[in-house]
Amino acid sequence: MSTLMDALPALVLGTAWSVHTVWMVRRLRTARRDPLTGLWTRDASTSRARRLLRDRRAVVLLADMDHFKQVNDTYGHAAGGALLAATAARLAHAVNHGSTVGRLGGDEFAAVFIDRDHTAPERLDTLARVLARPADGAPQVHTAVSLGWVRAVDHTGEELSGLLRRADEAMYAAKRSSSSVRQARIGRLLASVAGRRAGRRGAA
Repeated sequence: MSTLMDALPALVLGTAWSVHTVWMVRRLRTARRDPLTGLWTRDASTSRARRLLRDRRAVVLLADMDHFKQVNDTYGHAAGGALLAATAARLAHAVNHGSTVGRLGGDEFAAVFIDRDHTAPERLDTLARVLARPADGAPQVHTAVSLGWVRAVDHTGEELSGLLRRADEAMYAAKRSSSSVRQARIGRLLASVAGRRAGRRGAA
């Protein structure tokens, strides 16, 4: 009996420490998630993206909502929040298992995924159409999301920051080229192809 009593404090301490460890892990995971969209934060997604870029089939994607401030001003922050959450969910669903999707801040998102079946252009063209649909929480709001993307294999040796910059250039080229939903989709695809070709020529 005395042996059991002597061991009890150590048992209680060990249990308490285990509970505390589980709690700390959960808090850490929560802190690395964006509270509105549930996506990884910038820092958390960056470390995962760098690991994925070891695969030559990796694709770096940037997405930016068009006229998001106008949506907030016209329909309110609840509608804007619904659009952000819907965009995040659609992005996460569109990229395959093992990818990473993060919210960079505001209305901008980034993803890195592995293009295993070499269908990135078709998949991202479909994604552009899906992202243009109104969110369930804001059916009256019609907007679009501009996409820019690059393949890691087209820029051998370039790190994540450089690939994000190239994807950003393609995304803003798409924004400038779009005057309607159809032209925006075509523009996004052409801008991404142009960005890859410029990279082959060594353009900045």
